[in-house]
Amino acid sequence: MSSDKHPSGAPWRNFYGRIKGKGLRRAQEAYLDEDLERLSPGPVSWAENPERRPLALEPLFGDRPVWLEIGFGGGEHMVHQAARNPDIGIVGCEPYINGVAMLLGKIRQAGVANLSVHPGDVRDLFDVLPARSIARAFLLYPDPWPKKRHHRRRFVTPEYLEPLSRVMAPGSVLRVATDIPDYVRQTLQQVPRHGFEWLAERPSDWREPWDDWISTRYENKALREGRVPYYLTFRKN
Repeated sequence: MSSDKHPSGAPWRNFYGRIKGKGLRRAQEAYLDEDLERLSPGPVSWAENPERRPLALEPLFGDRPVWLEIGFGGGEHMVHQAARNPDIGIVGCEPYINGVAMLLGKIRQAGVANLSVHPGDVRDLFDVLPARSIARAFLLYPDPWPKKRHHRRRFVTPEYLEPLSRVMAPGSVLRVATDIPDYVRQTLQQVPRHGFEWLAERPSDWREPWDDWISTRYENKALREGRVPYYLTFRKN
């Protein structure tokens, strides 16, 4: 057995972060039981898709452009964008099952149908997304990993940015929101190295939110604690 492979054939990947929090409410358990499989993008895990066959996005969304939200938290931004843009499809990734349950409840309440949900590591989804298939991606308030020795765990590292670049279409847009100045620094260093151009021309381009923005629970917490949000926009070359 290769030292970098699991017996299933999957690569060894360390995952840092929460998978599950406090107990789910009965209604949330019902959302997971009744809705999650129906909203799945297809076979993503190594057990379901050991050959890593590309996902077929057309059965999900037809010929609509596909957006990707990486770590959707409680799902408020994802549902907001789906309701605002019925002519696109959105795939969301989130390994924290409590957040997945919250999103499913919001989907029911909003009545949106142009969403797909992967309750797991975005790296597994990158393995099976077709090249150049994503028209827009969102990385909103990712885990900051503030200690220097943990910076390699951040999303804005080659382990994540290389496959992200592969699945992003030419001219597609990547949005990054964070309240951590050092995360901004690392983002501006790393993202352009993977085929993206920062689109800022004036300070308001990173100090003010996007026109279609909805503030998330993480942003509201940052504002309450006196931190300043930054809004970074990149275009895939």
